[in-house]
Amino acid sequence: QVQPVESGGGLVQPGGSLRLSCKMPRIGLNYVTMAWHRGSGNSRAWIAGIGGSGSTGIHDSVKGRFTISRDTARNTLDLQMNDLRVSDTGIYYCHLWDGKQNYWGQGTQVTVQG
Repeated sequence: QVQPVESGGGLVQPGGSLRLSCKMPRIGLNYVTMAWHRGSGNSRAWIAGIGGSGSTGIHDSVKGRFTISRDTARNTLDLQMNDLRVSDTGIYYCHLWDGKQNYWGQGTQVTVQG
């Protein structure tokens, strides 16, 4: 595995839930930054992240609805998405930084529509 691999995206109705999972490329490696972004190309926007100190941050647009966490046993970075809205639609990317290199996944599509 040479890059993060996202999974869990799909089509869901407003108010529904999805859980995204990012399989990280290394085992037993401490990443300085782990985050989820939404968008494409250079317009990717930060949604949620975990810093090296263990601190977490959530964008205001998803605060109270999304939860970011790391599953050490599964070596994944997860994003629990609840009470989904149409505006949450987009491609979600996993981003990791190990202090030297940036790692980006190919993204997973999340579509929220009735």
